[in-house]
Amino acid sequence: MLRNKKCTACEDKNTKPLSREEVSKFQEEVSKWNVSPENTFISREFLFDNFVQSVAFINKVAEIAEGEGHHPDIHCFYNRVRLELSTHSISGLSENDFIVASKIDTVSI
Repeated sequence: MLRNKKCTACEDKNTKPLSREEVSKFQEEVSKWNVSPENTFISREFLFDNFVQSVAFINKVAEIAEGEGHHPDIHCFYNRVRLELSTHSISGLSENDFIVASKIDTVSI
């Protein structure tokens, strides 16, 4: 299970982004997340009753991201939060993106 794993540094110049086949395998565990057409990021939108719940969710996501050392791009629109995960150092997707996504999926407000 991805949520039981820890993110690892992928600063190595030899690290390559995941292939479409590898992405498909990982996406099975985070099926609510969408893969970009370019295979460079995954995203998911979350809906809440109000702004306060959106911010509470963002704060929980921030705790996960800090703990993993891997941070999503966060877009907040009152009662809607859109998250995007990508590994910028390799200009694509890594296992870390799916690990963080799986942990975010466990957040409840």
